[in-house]
Amino acid sequence: MRSRSQVAPKIDSHVSGHSPCEKCNIAEMSLCHALSCDDLQQLSSISSSIEVGKGVTIINEQDPANFLFNVTGGSVKLYKLLPDGRRQMTGFLFPGDFLGIAMNDCYAYSAESLEDTRLCRFSRAKLEELLKKLPHLENRLLNMVSNELVLAQDQMLLLGRKTAKEKVCSFLLSLSKRVQSKNGQATNISLPMGRSDIGDYLGLTTETVSRTLTNLKKSGIISIPTNGELEITDMQELTDLAEGLD
Repeated sequence: MRSRSQVAPKIDSHVSGHSPCEKCNIAEMSLCHALSCDDLQQLSSISSSIEVGKGVTIINEQDPANFLFNVTGGSVKLYKLLPDGRRQMTGFLFPGDFLGIAMNDCYAYSAESLEDTRLCRFSRAKLEELLKKLPHLENRLLNMVSNELVLAQDQMLLLGRKTAKEKVCSFLLSLSKRVQSKNGQATNISLPMGRSDIGDYLGLTTETVSRTLTNLKKSGIISIPTNGELEITDMQELTDLAEGLD
């Protein structure tokens, strides 16, 4: 029997409700931000709400890019498979983030849920038609794409110019900034991804990530109250370490 993580979800079977926008609690952070009631109704008419469990493949690299998704709950990891079978983690998505944008007819990466996750799914063809009618919605999507490019540039800096400690500290700061941008408490962040996922993202071994987090905890810079949660207890020191000043 194949494991759950190897099975892509049958998304249509998880559709829940006819108007997912009505009960959405992250509208201000998502594609729907600042839409009028009429525009929101049009967007809702081409969308469906889905739920997937932990470890479910949402999209596969090189599959036809027929759908786009807005993460409304939980978290998702993005990765590419190298020719030799190795995996390169390319990003992590949280509520409000957009998933599935493709420059051609196929997805350029794979996406897997890190925990129980909710998404709003859009037909690519129908969304493209709606964008022609609603230029402000298109501008919103372009802004989200631009943010993805900034994150990609930040990762290139992490992989190319920083030490292991600087990489881990920079990663924690980036998660903190994302929480802060979504009106959360910047010192308390969620870590639904495993140490191996973080290592793949930063170009480090799992052991190096674990050792660095342990040293930061011993130094009183962070605390790890429960599995999957982390608190930054000394933001200035973490920032200095990320910038190579300490």
